[in-house]
Amino acid sequence: MTIQVSPSSIPNSDAVSLTATLLDKDAYLINLLNQVTASKTEGWLQGLRESAANVVRHSTIPNTREEEWRFTDLSSLRQVQFNVETLHVTSLPEILKETANSRLVFVNGVYASELSAVKDLPPGVVVSNLAGLSVAEQEAVQQYLAQAEGAQEVFTALNTAGIIDAAVVWVKKNVVVETPIHLVFVAVTGEGATISQPRCLVVAEGGSQVTLVEEYRNLTEPGVYLTNAVTEIWLGENAEVSHTRVEQEGGEAFHIGKTAVTQSRDSRYTCHAITFGAKLSRHNLEVLQTGEQTQTTLNGLTMIYGKQLADTHSAIALNYPHGTSKQLHKCIVGDRAHAVFNGKVFVPKPAQLTDAAQLNRNLLLSSKARVDTKPQLEITADNVKCAHGATVSQLEDDEIFYLQSRGIDENDARKLLINAFAAEIINQIPVPSLRENLLSTVNNLKSISLES
Repeated sequence: MTIQVSPSSIPNSDAVSLTATLLDKDAYLINLLNQVTASKTEGWLQGLRESAANVVRHSTIPNTREEEWRFTDLSSLRQVQFNVETLHVTSLPEILKETANSRLVFVNGVYASELSAVKDLPPGVVVSNLAGLSVAEQEAVQQYLAQAEGAQEVFTALNTAGIIDAAVVWVKKNVVVETPIHLVFVAVTGEGATISQPRCLVVAEGGSQVTLVEEYRNLTEPGVYLTNAVTEIWLGENAEVSHTRVEQEGGEAFHIGKTAVTQSRDSRYTCHAITFGAKLSRHNLEVLQTGEQTQTTLNGLTMIYGKQLADTHSAIALNYPHGTSKQLHKCIVGDRAHAVFNGKVFVPKPAQLTDAAQLNRNLLLSSKARVDTKPQLEITADNVKCAHGATVSQLEDDEIFYLQSRGIDENDARKLLINAFAAEIINQIPVPSLRENLLSTVNNLKSISLES
């Protein structure tokens, strides 16, 4: 177990990614690039792809010598040769009842119209795949797609280089969407290892409100595959987005995800990031404030066991006065699993009267479980209220004894305490059926070691 707390300067993500010179190409990465760029598009999209491909050609896959990746070893990823493979499914498991008529489904990154259902949404809301947009709508999309900060990070650029389609959610000015919108990205494996690159763009214009559920799941367990996902979310002035991201990939999967959020003045963004699946997962959550008085709430729950590795890296850049950010990330780690949390908050001199709080709480269920946590706070403003911290603990013997004294056996007592630890995050999710599903998933993860 390692605990590190250091308010160090944060490296620019573009500089971290562009570590190779023109003469030092990454052959494995170039092979991945060739796979995802084999299919061509036309017009502005092809130009966007070619620009990103040029970034990838002069980058390398990160390694543990880089500070941002020192706890997450991608050498096992490099041992697998991935191929793009278009496969189909005819049905999905249980769909959230609140989103029965407001969902887009993508299978291995390809839009599945027969599994999607978008109707009864209010005027002023566009929920579609990129190819289904009108000419005018595609022109509007060009202002936002692949324009967020950090676009030159290597995995983000690889995703952009392979864009063929994308999920697009666009909410017009002052429109309030009562129905949650569900984006389902399904991975299906064939004979070999596959790579898919889901892409999502969300634009909430000024004064609008929307609830979004972004879900990654596997339908052909077991199977080796890579999901390299990118989601860009743009909030206009006084807009509000509630975003729940659920990663439940297969046990042999690799999952690399980027969520890039740009907040305008007075906007409110809430993220509930839930990580249960994948052999190795990494989620980069980056929030950029572009106006005063923004509110940012980041809630996260990682629950892993076996030999899983789950890495969460977040960065909040509060560049303007009167910003508020609250972050609580919890990790439940059993067996020989390894969780990583690195949360960064930037408060430069112009961001006076900022209120920022960050806490990472970790629960280790096994003597072999490991967590590396590094909350980081960089402040140059002099009139702010900021705090950060991290805790690592095991189940308390006195709490278990108390429950046993009430007639609950030891194993059930431990599970009750684990469920209570997780429920603090899950109960804040605004979609009731999703809350029920996730709590059920926590209850059914019986493989987690419950040793003393």
